[in-house]
Amino acid sequence: MTNEKPILGMIAGNGILPVLAARGARAAGYRVCCVGLRNQYVPELPNECDTFSIAGMARVGRWIRLLKKWGARDTVMVGGVGKTVMHDPFGALRLMPDITGLLLWYRTLRHDRRDATVLAAVADELQKSGVTLIDSTTHIPDHLAGTGTLGNVSPSAMQSADIEFGWPLLTQSAALHIGQSIAVRDRDVLAVEAIEGTAALIERAGSLCKKSGWTLLKTAADDHDMRADVPSIGTKTINQVARAGCTCIALGSGRVILLDSPAVIEAANSAGVALVGIPHG
Repeated sequence: MTNEKPILGMIAGNGILPVLAARGARAAGYRVCCVGLRNQYVPELPNECDTFSIAGMARVGRWIRLLKKWGARDTVMVGGVGKTVMHDPFGALRLMPDITGLLLWYRTLRHDRRDATVLAAVADELQKSGVTLIDSTTHIPDHLAGTGTLGNVSPSAMQSADIEFGWPLLTQSAALHIGQSIAVRDRDVLAVEAIEGTAALIERAGSLCKKSGWTLLKTAADDHDMRADVPSIGTKTINQVARAGCTCIALGSGRVILLDSPAVIEAANSAGVALVGIPHG
């Protein structure tokens, strides 16, 4: 019988999510071996991992070599990366890809740079080498949005009506892979998220709605690939919506990550923002 810990590989982008995932996995008894994407991962991440190495964002071959050397058959990809480079005709080349990354770009990504396509292509490349990309939320269940009112602030009657009005529209928008968020007030859509991201949507909605009291709705599509790019909100989101006049956030239960759930809920309570988890189906 061996006492060796099971190994979890990690490919880490920016933000606190890789830190939370590493802590969760280690608490569950895993040895975390992490590839930190250059100029992306947060400084505290290496100390949260058992083994840590740096690799370029497009150096997929190096990711694979490191993960195989560590014996990491199951791997999570967590944390954000800048999307704009994928829509720059020469963006992938400027990242100095290795041969594997260059071939991946040439075969697939030069024709289609949508998130789902990028993820599927990377997952397939890893799988060919014996590394399986698994659900990125596996080791952070406590940080997924629950159901019902999540903090101390309950939605008003108007906000509840806006959620009832907007949720079917959001699920359709998400299903079409247009965006994962919309802003609603008085049963009128203020803004719909596209590639600009949630922060830009919040700023735009705040500028369009001079009266406070609008609601932000955010979720993932039914067919969303949970292996990467799971929608999330953090304390920065709470602070931003409060400044922009948003007083309620509705989140898909089990489909949106709270980036450090206790901190996010505390921030929402302090800002007077209602957090509500909406079940799907």
